[in-house]
Amino acid sequence: MIDCRIIKELSGADFDRLRKLYIETAWISPDDPAVFLYRAVSGSAVAAGAFDDSGTLIGFGRALSDGCSDAYIQDVVVSPEFRGQGLGRQIIRLIEGELRKMGVDWIGLVGEPGTEKFYSKLKLKPKDGYTLWLFPDEG
Repeated sequence: MIDCRIIKELSGADFDRLRKLYIETAWISPDDPAVFLYRAVSGSAVAAGAFDDSGTLIGFGRALSDGCSDAYIQDVVVSPEFRGQGLGRQIIRLIEGELRKMGVDWIGLVGEPGTEKFYSKLKLKPKDGYTLWLFPDEG
């Protein structure tokens, strides 16, 4: 049985597994330091994970928010061997529910190219007329 729940902080084992999930998605390389993940979880308005029967983290997502009006869900990932079971949807809905409890009523989501089909199944729609703007990398 899969258990989806809110994560307030990472244990050592969960850190290792989350690092592996980020590597599997190519968000970081195996050589990249991943200590930022501790802060990414604790500093997020909401972070959620999916755990298998043994308690291993197999899926993750988080939201950035002011905690009262606006939020962005990002970093939604499910381990490849567990995809297609509705875990991504469960993670997103759990995060959305927690945000709504806070009173957040504008929730956006940042998704990777190629994920449009997945998010459209959840009834999410691109915001017409808006473009994601990024500051240039200073590195």
